[in-house]
Amino acid sequence: MRPFEYERAGGSEAALAASARHAAPDAPPPQYLAGGTNLLDLMKIGVMHPPALINIDALRGAHGGIEADASGLRLGALAHMAEAAEHPAILRDYPAIAQSLQQAANQQLRNMATLAGNVLQRTRCNYFRDPSWNACNKRRPGSGCAAKEGVNRLLAVLGVSEACIASYPGDFANALAAFGAEVGLASPEGGTRRIPFENLHRLPGDTPQIETDLHPGELITDFHVPAGPWTRRSLYLKVRDRASFAFAVASAAVALDLEGGTVREARIGLGGLAAKPWRSHGAEAALRGRRMDESTAQEAAEAAFANAITHGENAFKPELGRRTLVRALLEAAEMEV
Repeated sequence: MRPFEYERAGGSEAALAASARHAAPDAPPPQYLAGGTNLLDLMKIGVMHPPALINIDALRGAHGGIEADASGLRLGALAHMAEAAEHPAILRDYPAIAQSLQQAANQQLRNMATLAGNVLQRTRCNYFRDPSWNACNKRRPGSGCAAKEGVNRLLAVLGVSEACIASYPGDFANALAAFGAEVGLASPEGGTRRIPFENLHRLPGDTPQIETDLHPGELITDFHVPAGPWTRRSLYLKVRDRASFAFAVASAAVALDLEGGTVREARIGLGGLAAKPWRSHGAEAALRGRRMDESTAQEAAEAAFANAITHGENAFKPELGRRTLVRALLEAAEMEV
């Protein structure tokens, strides 16, 4: 591990000021440190080389709460995954969110990892995580993408580009995308802003090394999930190679508002299949005003993967994704709410 500076911030203003102070042109940015369950791994294997780590544990008092009311659900960025996964209001009114967190990691990691850190976790593409491979545009811009002709069974089929086919590995973020959440941000310049969570992560395009729309030094403060008649009839279905401590090969976060068996509204997020947390607007549109049955679910699944692009070993993923989505929709329709 390369040398780095370490600073413990006493509050939000101190953390933002420290980030600005340690930033330098043409150098890796400083990183905020909370749970560290992904960041420290990437530093140990030589993928990330931040000049400074800014410990933000002291911000939990301001940005670690969980609140639910008539307007929706507010999740503090520094709440631990376990706290959200076990929160009574989330279990009752937003089950897809609780399930996405419960299935995301083992209990020890959920006790340590924060919600903001979880959504910012980086791809598990083998070529990104192994610095001995030179051809990785995400790690070394302009070097190529070894995954396109290499080991790519678990990589993306939605939102990919010629420059990168890495998949986004998380679960919780797919549920946030499906529910139309917003994310709150604070900047070192003193301003704040809110953006749709769906816009937080970027598609790879020609610049896969730029993974989010965060401005330099910006700090995630909270997530807001708006209330809606579909949140209780929701679930997260995760298909993986083993039953625990494994990333999704395909997953679906679905939520339905039904009236007499007809879909008034649908929310669909897909995981394990895309370059970023993926909301399938096409599949949602295919469901609205239709009676929910297997045929309708299949049509929605076809719409979800109409633009899928495969590479070698991952050619099976669109069909697995379709089957996963159909199963999730039919199970959600049968829920008692």
